[in-house]
Amino acid sequence: MHALDEPTARVGAAVIHRQPIVHPDRSVFGYAVRGVVLAPDGTHEPEQRVEHLVDAQYRILDPELLTGDKLLVLRATTRIFLDEGDVPYAGNGLVLEIPGALSLREDAYDLAATLKMAGYGLSLGEYAGSPRLDRLLTLVDYVKVDATTPADELQAVVDRAKRGGASVIAERADSHERISFALECGADLLQGPMFERHRADADKPLSTGQVQCLELVRLLSADYPDQDAVVRIIGTDPELTMRVLHLVNSSATGLRRHIDSVRQAAVLVGPRQLFALAMSSIVDARAASVGPLWSVLTRALTVSRLTRTDEGYTVGMLSAVASHLRVSVDSIIERSGVSADVANALRDQTGPLGPVLAAVLAHEENDTAGVRAAGFEPIEVAHTHLAAIPEALATATALAMPAAG
Repeated sequence: MHALDEPTARVGAAVIHRQPIVHPDRSVFGYAVRGVVLAPDGTHEPEQRVEHLVDAQYRILDPELLTGDKLLVLRATTRIFLDEGDVPYAGNGLVLEIPGALSLREDAYDLAATLKMAGYGLSLGEYAGSPRLDRLLTLVDYVKVDATTPADELQAVVDRAKRGGASVIAERADSHERISFALECGADLLQGPMFERHRADADKPLSTGQVQCLELVRLLSADYPDQDAVVRIIGTDPELTMRVLHLVNSSATGLRRHIDSVRQAAVLVGPRQLFALAMSSIVDARAASVGPLWSVLTRALTVSRLTRTDEGYTVGMLSAVASHLRVSVDSIIERSGVSADVANALRDQTGPLGPVLAAVLAHEENDTAGVRAAGFEPIEVAHTHLAAIPEALATATALAMPAAG
């Protein structure tokens, strides 16, 4: 098993898992957050046995670092459901998810009504259409259903939830087939990794701007980047020019005068930020919607920190961009001119960097067994991913251009 020199947590400690909840167009609605405790074999400990550990993590949770300006959907512990536990303050909205086991309590309706009166939004977890929960459906705003449920069953569950007045969130929506099926059944929102694995639209061409951004990546990936060529690429792309000048002249740089020279701006920004800037142009990040870029950068930073290499950053970023654009990794590899090690990691998660990418992809899908199959301890990957989220948000916010209008 791989291990960090200084482990960030021990087996048995609670870790925070986070997944985006998105609209059908993949714009971010909110983030689902829950605490889990991993057993020595990598499985999750039963929730009710380790809730005290989860409560401890919730008390130090900073929602803004995990959800930005989006809604927080927090899985409630028993103490929170009884209105006895500390609930993290979420300035952009909070929905408490009622786990399936708690929804079966005899006093579940009264407890949920108390939380509703206190101003919390409510979501019903692991909903499978039980008539016993019909009354609770009249209180909750959302229900979560499992996108892997067989066809006839899922349609019936979604229909019952909607008759009760709740919007439906389809969990485990981590493939094109599951997403399409859940939406056909009437799901309103989807929960899962931001980017689908193994999804490429056949023969989808890259735009001229995307090709130029990947050419910039190719130049920046060299041991000694050709500065003149870098400036030339930026200067011939109006979008890149605006982004690099916006970044270097933002208040975060601390400069006392405005920079109008692309060459000077490129030097001040530096290769790592220019790399991320190129990706932000491909993702088309805007201040009003930084979610996809945030996810791209979180994956890149996580892979980089687990490998302790700059090549890991490239692997994480390009894998996410290929998924976001729904183009083949081969087209990304060809245009970016990356090394054989990076190419092998992107194609089939082989070589020295491949298993790390496989572990991070599995973590994004909440696939603990997949993380272990890649040769990593799930708690190591979870903590590394969690630590990358705030830095990725700060970078994504800085790189995003102001929204038009």
